[in-house]
Amino acid sequence: MRLGALTYLVRDYDEAIAWFTGRLGFVLTADTDLGAGKRWVTVTPPDSGNGGGGMALLLAQAVGAQAEMIGRQGGGRVFLFLHSADFAADHAAMRAKGVVFLEEPRTEAYGTVAVFEDLYGNKWDLIEHAR
Repeated sequence: MRLGALTYLVRDYDEAIAWFTGRLGFVLTADTDLGAGKRWVTVTPPDSGNGGGGMALLLAQAVGAQAEMIGRQGGGRVFLFLHSADFAADHAAMRAKGVVFLEEPRTEAYGTVAVFEDLYGNKWDLIEHAR
């Protein structure tokens, strides 16, 4: 078994697709109309093997009280971890595309890391693990 997808709450499907594909270079792997305004939308990091082998974010447009959780899915902590094989290049590319980093890169025992915010304020780690 493996995890296939994680539900990620969004305000608007198209807004989220544009941010993930434009700023992080994710690949839109599914966008299926389910009727009644609902869609099955998945995005994956560029190196995750969009043939089904990698973890996907299932973009779910929030309804009702769910909207209160947009940007707060991690309870204020780092929520998601984006692994990098070349931290310096990925960090520079993300900054150039307008991704907001909350700190300068730092070296930890486990690797090089920096926290960034997504379009809704959820915190992520960009991390290159130590070898």
